[in-house]
Amino acid sequence: MDIYGDDRVVLTLDAGGTNFVFNAFQGGKAILKGIRKDANADHLKRCLDTIKDGFREVMLEIEEVPVAISFAFPGPADYTNGIIDNSNNLPAFQGGVPLKSILEEEFGLPVFINNDGDLFAYGEALGGILPEINSKLEASGSPKRYRNLVGFTLGTGFGGGFVSNGQLITGDNVTAAEVWLFSNRHSPDVNAEDVVSIRSVQRVYASEAGIEYPNELEPKEIYEIAKGVRSGNRAAALKAYEETGRALGDTVANVLTFIDGIAVIGGGLTGASDLYMPAVMEELNYKFHPSNAEELPRLVQRVFNLDDEQDRNNFYKDYSKTLHIPGTEKTISYDPLPRLAIATSSRGASESIALGAYALALHQIGN
Repeated sequence: MDIYGDDRVVLTLDAGGTNFVFNAFQGGKAILKGIRKDANADHLKRCLDTIKDGFREVMLEIEEVPVAISFAFPGPADYTNGIIDNSNNLPAFQGGVPLKSILEEEFGLPVFINNDGDLFAYGEALGGILPEINSKLEASGSPKRYRNLVGFTLGTGFGGGFVSNGQLITGDNVTAAEVWLFSNRHSPDVNAEDVVSIRSVQRVYASEAGIEYPNELEPKEIYEIAKGVRSGNRAAALKAYEETGRALGDTVANVLTFIDGIAVIGGGLTGASDLYMPAVMEELNYKFHPSNAEELPRLVQRVFNLDDEQDRNNFYKDYSKTLHIPGTEKTISYDPLPRLAIATSSRGASESIALGAYALALHQIGN
């Protein structure tokens, strides 16, 4: 699907617990800078009126007639039917609200809703890191190409999505890639989100610094403490991001074992990737010591960190070998190095989520 050559317009929404940002996409790009409104997260009528008003304002700003509405919305939800039952950061939707049906009745357009992890992965697979990697491999002369991608979003929560051969894999209950529920070998008593999220950074810092948790310190401030540009307990700040990276690396390793594809990370914590990625890579390169061998790599594949220049250069090399086929004059070429890449999104989670929502709508309505 050529999302950049399609001139159809889709209305989008970046829905957070505090603010809603409305826009429209055409040809894989945002048309407007975005219209921001208070989410009114705890009052259903005001929240629904905000959503309707936001889309109406976008339609007044653009010249083209939209073909669909498509956006990410926090769950729990029955995304297939567009019924939201969110009791966390959007409490107004507790008990079940048929948001898709409400908007289709209001605007007379098909409406598609999914979670942010799925749409982030879809956007990165169609217009982000995956085509970028394959383009650079082609330019380097390597025959290697990638078709599978898993996306991870790091922020208030920990989300994921999986795309294979350009197809978003959502599962029978539209709950595939719920990475936040993975167990973690470093903290087996809690789910992965509890050790891979904003609260993890805050909690570990507080514990190591000997201060009360929760507190007012944001991850950005803890990052600045770790970098030595803000006063505070630097060792505790470094530890906070190291522990988060170690827990993240454990989940990434488990997922790559099943998916065998490119991993891309987005979300609010990615600004601190220089602090947590070393621990992620250490986890991905971990060696098991089983009873029948001295040591065994955790992964069959070698994972390269595309945020690191040397790793990036090594990943894009052509490792192909040519073998002679005995008894013939023929040869066969193959790449003997099974390898994957992990990278921070260059587009950013918000843009990739919107791009994924746009692409999903076009895919669903067809030509």
